Amino acid sequence: MAYTSANQLELLQTAEAVAREKNIEPGLVVEAMEESLARAAKSRYGAEMDIRVSIDRKTGRATFTRVRTVVEDEELENYQAEFTVEQAKEYMENPEVGQQFIEEVPPVELGRIAAQSAKQVILQKVREAERDKQYEEFKDKAGTIINALVKREEYGNVIVDVGAGEAVLRRNEKIGREAYRPNDRIRCFIKDVRREQRGPQIFLSRTAPEFMAELFKMEVPEIYEGIIEIKAVARDPGSRAKIAVISYDGSIDPVGACVGMRGSRVQAVVNELQGEKIDIIPWNEDMPTFLVNALQPAEVAKVVLDEEAGKIEVVVPDEQLSLAIGRRGQNVRLASQLTGLDIDIMTEEEESKRRQAEFELRTKLFMDTLDLDEFFAQLLVSEGFANLEEVAYVEVDELLVIEGVDEDTASELQARARDYLEEQAKKAMEAARALGVEDSLANFEGLTPQMLEALGNDGVKTLEDFATCADWELAGGWTTIDGERVKDDGVLEPFDVSLEEAQDMVMTARVLLGWVDPDDLVTEEEEGEDAETETEEAEA
Repeated sequence: MAYTSANQLELLQTAEAVAREKNIEPGLVVEAMEESLARAAKSRYGAEMDIRVSIDRKTGRATFTRVRTVVEDEELENYQAEFTVEQAKEYMENPEVGQQFIEEVPPVELGRIAAQSAKQVILQKVREAERDKQYEEFKDKAGTIINALVKREEYGNVIVDVGAGEAVLRRNEKIGREAYRPNDRIRCFIKDVRREQRGPQIFLSRTAPEFMAELFKMEVPEIYEGIIEIKAVARDPGSRAKIAVISYDGSIDPVGACVGMRGSRVQAVVNELQGEKIDIIPWNEDMPTFLVNALQPAEVAKVVLDEEAGKIEVVVPDEQLSLAIGRRGQNVRLASQLTGLDIDIMTEEEESKRRQAEFELRTKLFMDTLDLDEFFAQLLVSEGFANLEEVAYVEVDELLVIEGVDEDTASELQARARDYLEEQAKKAMEAARALGVEDSLANFEGLTPQMLEALGNDGVKTLEDFATCADWELAGGWTTIDGERVKDDGVLEPFDVSLEEAQDMVMTARVLLGWVDPDDLVTEEEEGEDAETETEEAEA
């Protein structure tokens, strides 16, 4: 039976008008109307009934139907919308569970309350359709630059009009003390687009490093075409920035291309970023070389890289120290962000003092432990011996190159070093036992008595305790908190245990305890090797 109380085309005309006004599909509005009419019908026939409405997309004719589903006897709960196989036999031939019986019911006249309810459903559906459309439009634009119109400012946050809706430029995403008035044009980077309960939220930024990268892409055709690549960006928004670039065409200078004729290209970016000074730096695969470039305009005398710790030591002439560090540490901080390394800067004088202190410390170690005079101990240090293990277990020939050392002297030196080390190991093992370290851990291959003592002091006393440790808890590591790298001290870090060695020891302990199947480890390693091989072949 069809809904005929109103002009049948009126529904379609209304749907098209709403769709045109909101710039959404007319079909979505018609679906909202069907849902609202069905809701009104349920209020008349009963909320438990499964009433559905279908509007003909050509004629506007609305048909009301009641749907009942065949269910198992024990699953029957809603007597208005479900019935058993036996009950269904009155209406259907050979009914089966899951089948539906559909019959038309008389149309419902919309009363004042029902009409209001229907209107709310339609408005809700239209609003949801608008939100979906806005989200779909902007979800793929994340990571790009947009030109927008300022609408208003709320608590320091700028609300802008982006055409299909609004976006927000938060206070901490503005450069310095930027202030905007309604109807100002603003250029921003779309940082994030999220689908939330109140609708899609579009978050903008002018402080993000990616904003600068996108601006350069707009100003430098070679970047847009992929001839030049931006490898890294570090910013102190509104003040200073560093950008690392590389050219894949030997005839094109990446720095010169980004600067432009008389600085025109970089100046356009600087103007957009409120006068932010920009250092354009050539990228280099060799990290020390890249760092020397990153610390410009300061001159660097020497670089020492510790890749495992992610640290780098830089030695600069005394007069270059303040320039290398920069005002309030800005230059070294940006260079650190650009390279992803912790940078320690020292002057040549400071490095000389540190080396002298290390020399004296090692000299005293050999004097105290090997019962040597100062001159002989200094000879050992000068030849590159840094600890007792090196003296005790090095090839005798390496000791014989020291002036005044013959075979008897070398043997005596090694014997003294070994005796001292064995005595220290014995004391460490006694201390470990006193701390409660058990045989299961003491007999584990790869752990020295000194390591066992350190583990015992940290509460690791059994093989089970050791197997539950994370690799970084043993070897140490670095954690990034609020953009700052923070050092995590490892229990075995003083013994120069690397992260890979810590991983191997922990996994071995887990295999011994039966927590991990060794076959699984072999499979994972093979998969990793296969992946590396495929990557290398692809690169080749």
